[in-house]
Amino acid sequence: MQYREFGKTGVKVSALGFGCMRLPVIGGVNTQIEEEEAARMLRTAIDRGVNYVDTAYPYHGGESEKFVGRALQDGYREKVYLASKSPVFSITKEEDFENFLQTQLERLQTDHIDFYLLHALDADRWENVVKKFDLLTKIRRAKEDGRVRHIGFSFHDGAEAFIRILDEFEDCEFCQIQYNYIDVEHQATQKGLEEAARRGLGVVVMEPLLGGKLASPPAQVAKALSPARTPVEWALDFVWHQAGVGPVLSGMSTMQQTLDNLDYASRSSAGMLSGEELGMFAEARRVYETMAFVPCTKCAYCMPCPFGLDIPKIYESYNMSASASPDKALEAYNALAVGADACRQCGKCLGVCPQHIDPKESMAQAAAFFQDLREKKAKK
Repeated sequence: MQYREFGKTGVKVSALGFGCMRLPVIGGVNTQIEEEEAARMLRTAIDRGVNYVDTAYPYHGGESEKFVGRALQDGYREKVYLASKSPVFSITKEEDFENFLQTQLERLQTDHIDFYLLHALDADRWENVVKKFDLLTKIRRAKEDGRVRHIGFSFHDGAEAFIRILDEFEDCEFCQIQYNYIDVEHQATQKGLEEAARRGLGVVVMEPLLGGKLASPPAQVAKALSPARTPVEWALDFVWHQAGVGPVLSGMSTMQQTLDNLDYASRSSAGMLSGEELGMFAEARRVYETMAFVPCTKCAYCMPCPFGLDIPKIYESYNMSASASPDKALEAYNALAVGADACRQCGKCLGVCPQHIDPKESMAQAAAFFQDLREKKAKK
């Protein structure tokens, strides 16, 4: 395992971090973690040098933290830095922060969380939750009393909001951002990453594979990548190339993914890519950006939908039409129990979506697209 300095925290973290949001599940049910296999994966990663484990209050419907607490028994807790997140999006009153933190410590079966983040901040939550309920004072107190060792935030918004939070969260020690070879001008952006590193913050990267899209990229994108490495390794290498990056989180769902990523991490280093290879990524990004209709990463924060829609799978089917045949996209869409036309624009998903996908536009477009496909198919 390769290790990296984590900003000014004084900590060295593994190049690969174990993300506990996409653990193996039973029967496709997100809240039913296949614990024996998931624990085997996590412990194998730790045995091979991973020392950063990331979870959060809502992952797997609240079951991820409980699983992590159990999996880190037998001496494994002492081998890792444990990260979790305060569910800012669920805080509606002064006492919520403290209640959530206490619940998380109990779930995780620990007396402290090494890296504690304000979860999924954007401009609105910064102003209307963090400031309104004085969460910075509360998270500082948690650090002072030892229940939290390092404080930071995870982020999903634009570069302007990111810099504003960096400016105003003066004692922030680290941040977690979405970053990959597609998102260099989206979310916190390349410049935001570099600015955070310049200020001495540790930088955790999430979504290095863009919710799995870069693991099996569309054929046109794959053609832009050299066959010398797998698409997964190329995507991870792009992030590891960045000097300011600490742990790169991967939400691994199988043991093979875990073993592959451990091997990739062992070959990683800052500055590992050539100019020619960086140009290859620029071309892959150009191709990709002409194809994706909806920037969904399948995080499933939007689920369950009160009207029965499988929102991530609807978007996946819609995006498939850009990278595969329309017939395959329609086949995937037709397999869903509830279509996009059942969306009632309640706004629940928009309120929690890290990508800020507006269903008023995207669901209407998907419904119209597939209705048109059905009509064309019926006329043949």
